[in-house]
Amino acid sequence: MPALTPDTIRMATETLSLLTDYLRESHDPEEALALVEPLLDEYTGLPVQLADTLRALARAVQDHPDTPRTLEVGLLIRELRTAAWEQADQHTLHYVLDGLRGLYGSAVATEPGCG
Repeated sequence: MPALTPDTIRMATETLSLLTDYLRESHDPEEALALVEPLLDEYTGLPVQLADTLRALARAVQDHPDTPRTLEVGLLIRELRTAAWEQADQHTLHYVLDGLRGLYGSAVATEPGCG
């Protein structure tokens, strides 16, 4: 695994941008479902991962000894945690994929990822 840097994270977001562009041009729902499925996996998909990342960021800021203990910082940390809960609520999007798979008779199987 490459070292985590802002550039490696940017590469991930650029890949998502490429996927979006590709899906705008693609007209095969089964292929689109197969490409999007890993993003919406109920265990390892983007909503779950982003929620975990936001919680980890809130913890890192809160636990750092140089972080000021002010009301403003407390509110910022609370905003991160609220955003994490909102993202985690989106984990149910995998049910939408299940419905779409049924609609198109897709043979793409849902398998829980590793976490």
